[in-house]
Amino acid sequence: MFLSVFDIFKIGIGPSSSHTMGPMVAAARFLADLHNRELNIPGAGRLHRLGASLHGSLAFTGKGHATDRAVLLGFCGLHPETLDPDRIDEIVAQVHRDKRVHPEGFEPLVFDPDVDLVFDYGPPLAGHANGLVLRAFDEQGNPFQTRTYYSVGGGFVVTAQELEAQQGGSKSLFDEKAALEFPYPFGSAREMLTMGAEAGKTIAEMKRANERKIHGHALEQKLDRIIAAMNDCIDRGLSQDGILPGGLKVRRRAKSIHDSLKAEQGLNATAPHVANDWMSVYAIAVNEENAAGGRVVTSPTNGAAGVVPAVLRYYRAHCTGATDAKLRDFLLVAAAVGGLIKHNASISGAEVGCQGEVGSAAAMAAAGLCAVMGGTNEQVENAAEIALEHHLGMTCDPAAGLVQVPCIERNALGAIKAVSAASLALRGDGQHFMPLDNCVQVMLETGRDMSVKYKETSTGGIAVNLPEC
Repeated sequence: MFLSVFDIFKIGIGPSSSHTMGPMVAAARFLADLHNRELNIPGAGRLHRLGASLHGSLAFTGKGHATDRAVLLGFCGLHPETLDPDRIDEIVAQVHRDKRVHPEGFEPLVFDPDVDLVFDYGPPLAGHANGLVLRAFDEQGNPFQTRTYYSVGGGFVVTAQELEAQQGGSKSLFDEKAALEFPYPFGSAREMLTMGAEAGKTIAEMKRANERKIHGHALEQKLDRIIAAMNDCIDRGLSQDGILPGGLKVRRRAKSIHDSLKAEQGLNATAPHVANDWMSVYAIAVNEENAAGGRVVTSPTNGAAGVVPAVLRYYRAHCTGATDAKLRDFLLVAAAVGGLIKHNASISGAEVGCQGEVGSAAAMAAAGLCAVMGGTNEQVENAAEIALEHHLGMTCDPAAGLVQVPCIERNALGAIKAVSAASLALRGDGQHFMPLDNCVQVMLETGRDMSVKYKETSTGGIAVNLPEC
């Protein structure tokens, strides 16, 4: 099994990796397929109009997650990693006004978001809770091309055919062949520990060796870019105030909390639990930026984007011995754990609830912190298991489909749990009752048994128990 650190940590925009970034990627990918078809299939009808339908969770919470805007931006040929968030409103307004998109390499294409983008509130598509169907038509209205995509969490997108191949076993066969290219192809935590023991390597060393097969000596620079993006997001979140968009009138709190913490620094009366407040404010800053549609790093998703950056920042700013090299190790170890969870279960709130998002993020952050604090491989695995175990059963029930309530505070508490898990693991010797692999399996089974009301549809839980005023 191999998922790169840059599959787990992707620079993009808020508010959701599965509901915003994924649909944008799908629409841009659809355009690329159309471009290839126009070039390679002579005699095809002249491409004229685009359309889209959103299904399952993408329909139920699409407005709150800006899924409709994401598809529009993708149809403009834009990508989450390079899109300037400050230009989004201008681009969206122009498309609504002109009823056209202007992707590079195409003549202007008809796309009226009010007509050509449909929220289908019927049964979800068969493959996944996050489904969308993208269509292209010729000048006579005849179908030119139709593709079904699934946004499976963390910005990952697959076609219906790719998902069917994975579910049919082709993914496993491919992974076995691809694994031979990497020196440490662990597909489970047990394999990871075994390989580490046999090779005398840390998890960070094994993950780095795997990554260098792809990225070579550019790896460190690319890791630094991710770390810089995480810190930039925190810094911007700590400097902003006002009301978050979406209608819930949620007030930004990170700046005021941070100002208060700064004012208290050096005072003898500082309470011991202030360390938790620092972790919380870092996470809140990220998730307020995410809720506002700002630039964030999936960690492993946007809804859980605050946990890993908060713990990473806490380690850098508040713990002794932090170095740039250790920050990179933190990300590598966190990505190793995130990759195992993604490979063996899910990081999609629409599939397994928030345990798959904030729970996975906490496990990743706990593992990363434990590693850079000198933990053995066994202690690192234990830290990840503790953090995930105590998020099991957590539902995904965002109010109004917005990644605000309860998501912002959940990231803060996820960061605190991650640090506590790492600390507990470091106090032990790595031996523990529940292996991480078993905990991941429990998370998957719990998610499968969970009512669809509590899996990012905003039809249950906190989403339907709001104050009347």
